Amino acid sequence: MITVSVINAPLKEVYVLRHIILSFAFVASIVNANDTVEKKTINEQLIETALTSRHALDILTDLTTNIGPRLPGTEADLRTVAWAENLLTSQGFDRVYKQPVRVPAWKRGIANASIVSPAPQALIISALGHSVGTPEGGITAPVVRVSSLAALSEISARAVKGHIVFIDHKMERHRAGKYYREVVGGRSNGASIAATKGAVGLLIRSIGTDSDRFAHTGMMLYDVKKPRIPSAALSAPDADQLTRLLTQHGKVTLNFELGSEHLESAISYNVIAEYDGAKFPEQYVLVGAHHDSWDEGTGALDDGAGIAIVTAAAKQIIDLPDRPKRGVRVVLYAAEELGLVGAKAYARENADDLHNIYLASESDFGAGEIWKLDTRFSDALSALSKKLLKELAPLNIEAGHNKATGGPDTSVLVNKGVPALTLLQDGTDYFDFHHTPNDTLDKVSPEALKQNVAAWSVMLWTTTNSDAELRPISLKKTQRVEAKELSTPQQ
Repeated sequence: MITVSVINAPLKEVYVLRHIILSFAFVASIVNANDTVEKKTINEQLIETALTSRHALDILTDLTTNIGPRLPGTEADLRTVAWAENLLTSQGFDRVYKQPVRVPAWKRGIANASIVSPAPQALIISALGHSVGTPEGGITAPVVRVSSLAALSEISARAVKGHIVFIDHKMERHRAGKYYREVVGGRSNGASIAATKGAVGLLIRSIGTDSDRFAHTGMMLYDVKKPRIPSAALSAPDADQLTRLLTQHGKVTLNFELGSEHLESAISYNVIAEYDGAKFPEQYVLVGAHHDSWDEGTGALDDGAGIAIVTAAAKQIIDLPDRPKRGVRVVLYAAEELGLVGAKAYARENADDLHNIYLASESDFGAGEIWKLDTRFSDALSALSKKLLKELAPLNIEAGHNKATGGPDTSVLVNKGVPALTLLQDGTDYFDFHHTPNDTLDKVSPEALKQNVAAWSVMLWTTTNSDAELRPISLKKTQRVEAKELSTPQQ
């Protein structure tokens, strides 16, 4: 503290002394400001950097522009693998490598549908993933409508035989996408149930929340013991139109033709990058996304955004002056859309190493802002949960439950006892674009993408330096899934 007496001093000297005092005050303010900057925590620095960086957006722009759609088993799939390997190598990881995965291959072909009677008109459809095709010229048959998969299970075979089954189950909008699970069974299992009752084809109302005239594709499953019938999704307006015609006229005859065909299986790859920890180099936090997409859009939301988010977050950790205690492993999974194929291969090939995963997670629910943290730790109120919520508070992320599966691919690891967490994004409009030609770069908010990277960066730094014990986890409510759609999203 500086004390200066100016009593009876000449006026000029008073001005000089005042100037000196103000100068000292200014210098002191600069020193204090510098102290404030220096006292910023690493997590505060990570947030600040992420919220001003274009890195994730640049990654996503490059992927969707220079690769585009990434259907497993195609030439574009292999270009994606090479792109991912180059990307991760450029980020400064200690090692980057590929893990071969055999994937089923399929060609979409044409997809046409029309009302034959009573009011001839074209309909918009999309073949469901890995559906068989129709004979040339398609199939023509009367339509029988059911309100859900459960209703299809209950209807008599007599009412279904020789018909095209139409499952008209509408999905409701929800921030966490919780109604997806209620409707997706019709897409996954409807064909085999309908075939058992004598149906010649299956149409479903698209699994989505939009009113656009885009049909939503997605993986469907066949029971190997039952006949295989062609299956497609109607756009929401076309599903409404078909329902009105059935309501007004009772009988509607429809034709649809699919040029889909199954091809010989192919080799794709999980692309893996590792950054070693300083104290526990054998342990790591695993973060992932899937590099494949459906073929009608560019996969910006599903799951290009996830690739960009986890890669940019890992890069932020790599760029810090000191390494974390344990490592970071990024896994870009192959063929997630076809039933978690890459994730299952990873778990199988790394079975002896799963005990070294401190926790696992993935980004695979679009690019909306993260609003909730779900965990699956041995203790729901663990020190790590509390620490994460404290560090994520500036990003407006709230506490969730302790039943997380971490995401579709991560659920495979959770089923083997690996702790997990989910940084849940706002999916209010995610299913407007999911699995449609409308899944494109313009649907991604740059600011929301930055918030995601900030949250993931904080999560990575906090968990890689945590001393909390997270095992054993409870598997009581874990769903053992065989396809992505049975596990995503979480609430």
